[in-house]
Amino acid sequence: MAKRKRLSPATLTEAPLETKAALGWVGHGTRRPPIADVTGDAAEQSAFEEVAGELRRARTEGRMVLSLPLEAIDAAHMIRDRVVLDAEEMAVLKDSLRARGQQTPIEVLDLGQGRYGLISGWRRLTAVQALLQETGEDRFKTINALLRAPQDVGASYLAMVEENEIRADLSFYERARIAVQAARAGVFSDTHTAVQSLFSAARAPKRSKIMAFTHLVEKLDADLRFPAAIPEKVGLALVSALQADKRFGIHLTKALRAANPQDATAERKVLDAALKARTATPPEPGEQILPGVTLEEGRGRITLKGANVTPALLADLRLWLTQRER
Repeated sequence: MAKRKRLSPATLTEAPLETKAALGWVGHGTRRPPIADVTGDAAEQSAFEEVAGELRRARTEGRMVLSLPLEAIDAAHMIRDRVVLDAEEMAVLKDSLRARGQQTPIEVLDLGQGRYGLISGWRRLTAVQALLQETGEDRFKTINALLRAPQDVGASYLAMVEENEIRADLSFYERARIAVQAARAGVFSDTHTAVQSLFSAARAPKRSKIMAFTHLVEKLDADLRFPAAIPEKVGLALVSALQADKRFGIHLTKALRAANPQDATAERKVLDAALKARTATPPEPGEQILPGVTLEEGRGRITLKGANVTPALLADLRLWLTQRER
């Protein structure tokens, strides 16, 4: 019987061809199995996290240079050691920054909310700020900085002191000011510890003088405008006067505010006049604890004198002593 011819083309289906071969099943083209995609994605994520982690560590460990806007930096976070800027030194620094850019980063502490406290590099920051005002160039709107951890702040203070001890002749007042501000910032437990730690390389007599000047800083820093110019002898005389007579500090503060000196020479005249007046009229013995009441201490005795030592005051004192013993 003759075979009939197909009048329509064979229907094409989407089913894959069944192929049996010595090497086994052959699938669709070269598509990777799903497990390969998962493995590849995991490897990429792991590599990304490793790089991100290293960047975070480099940033927090101070190994990454950050470019920070000037307005984000609190320059007064740690008071600088140099009270007076040397105009010639600043001009040289500005010329270098203008010609070569910033070669050494400043050091900052993260204060949170996009703010950074300056630890070291005050001159560089001041110079960049001045250049921005003078030129308005965008390159001076930011400054290179290294981020330091809080536990490194004490070491940064010490490094700042050592650097300036080598290249600058710091006054006793400036040295004392560093110690006082470091103690106030909590870097050291107290001023004495700050002096001993920051100036451990100095001889004992020098540290003793720095410690004496800390009293001058604590009493008069807000009213002295040119303290770096105070000579050692004058400074020690002022400290002695402040410790011997509390009224001297009050009188000197009033004199400084009234004189409003515009340079170191004018301020020195106010200081010398106060010391001379104290020498001419030595203070009365004892301590004025109240208006019109002076207290003198001796071995095994206390003496109250003055116009306001009245029977009423004595009655109040007697009552207080009686209640204190209960």
